Amino acid sequence: MYIFTNPNPDNKRTGDCFVRAIAIITDSSWERAYVELCLKGLVMSELPNGNAVWSSYLQSIGYKRDVIPNTCPDCYTIADFADDHSNGRYVVCTGTHVVAVVNGDILDAWDSSKEVPAYYFFKEE
Repeated sequence: MYIFTNPNPDNKRTGDCFVRAIAIITDSSWERAYVELCLKGLVMSELPNGNAVWSSYLQSIGYKRDVIPNTCPDCYTIADFADDHSNGRYVVCTGTHVVAVVNGDILDAWDSSKEVPAYYFFKEE
């Protein structure tokens, strides 16, 4: 189920999807997530929006990466992923977007449920 969620303090939704998703899954503010990602980027000498930076950040707080099986590369959607993952907090990634899925709900600033995911991050409880 899609639920409109935008932790960006100015309600923006362009270019900060990785910050929004991380703020959501960590129950932190957008500002805190942004600063922590900037610090990680500074340490790595990269911009915070680089996949390597936010991936490294997620791994540093206990998240692991996994790939979506390639059984139906064009028909398995974020909505399908959410249905299959009704428990836990996930960061789901397409080629161009990052979204939070929490307990089967898609939390995003726009309805990305029809997008096709490529990989995701999860935390074992």
